[in-house]
Formats: sequence, C-alpha cells, structure tokens
Amino acid sequence: MILRFRLPLCEKSKAQPQVRRDKARFYQYAWFYNFKFAIARHIPADTDLLVTAASLGTKKEKLSFTNCLSDVMGQTITTGRWAVDFRPSVADCSLQMADYCAWAIQRKWERNDTRSYDMIKDRITYEYDLWRRGAVHHY
Repeated sequence: MILRFRLPLCEKSKAQPQVRRDKARFYQYAWFYNFKFAIARHIPADTDLLVTAASLGTKKEKLSFTNCLSDVMGQTITTGRWAVDFRPSVADCSLQMADYCAWAIQRKWERNDTRSYDMIKDRITYEYDLWRRGAVHHY
C-alpha cells in the first residue's frame, strides 16, 4: 500500500469568527481546500468514494459534520458518488495514521519539533498553510 498525506494547515486563531462558529464549519474550510487543490484532480471520473471520519459525540454533531462534508464533496467532486462513514479511531488503521500525521505536523508547527515529522515527510505530498498571509489573530 502506498500512503500519501495531503494536509491543509489552519491556524484557528487566524480564522474569522464566521469560520469558527462551530467545529464542523471550521473543518469544512480545511476539507474544501484539501479536496479542491490536493485530492480531486487525482480521482478518476465516476469513482465511488468513501470518506471516513472519526466518530463524533452526538447525533447533532455527526449530522452537522456530514452536511459540511456533503457540501464540500458537492463542490469539489463533479463525477461519481460518495458516502461518509464515521468510525472509532481505534478501529480504523487509516484514521490512526491520519491522527499520527496530524500530531507530527502539529509538533512541527507549534514546537518546532521535527523529529516525528521527519519520519513521514517523504509521504506528505501537500502541506499548505491556509491562512499563512493572515496577520490578525481573532482571539
């Protein structure tokens, strides 16, 4: 299996208030830019996609995330079908790998600790700081 990771970076304090109104809306921005600029072009036409996300606490939160993901998929994937599946992270090795990559990236950016990042950097094909030009911190 060839593993590749595409990671948009979103410094939450730079996100405008309407982007941070809830967790699903905040993540929707990251998903949109990830699918539009890093993933969609690699998906062949008429491909069926299964988007797997970590399980969430409440039905309301799960529905909110599903709606945001569906909106993103509708804007970025023009052919084929998709479905969203929520699984416990402990039961899905892909989610565990994604968690590790996110953790390694976080340590690189927040603490300037690249030890874990250096182990996976050859697998990262897209790393983009979405709000790198932003100078205003909203909190």
